Amino acid sequence: MPIIVNVDVMMAKRKMSLNELSEKVDITLSNLSILKTGKAKAIRFSTLEAICSALNCQPGDLLEYVEKSTSEPL
Repeated sequence: MPIIVNVDVMMAKRKMSLNELSEKVDITLSNLSILKTGKAKAIRFSTLEAICSALNCQPGDLLEYVEKSTSEPL
């Protein structure tokens, strides 16, 4: 998938654990883990807003678009 989720990078920069972020954002550990590992298919803006607030960052700090190379199969 060309969207890379960098939640783990921001958590490390803020020295915040998965448990702590889960509590601050009021999201289950399993759902946060799915998001963190890039396996999520979607994210609600309200969840993105809560994560940005808890990590004191911008959405662009958490999400990154990487173009697929033309040699990769579709």
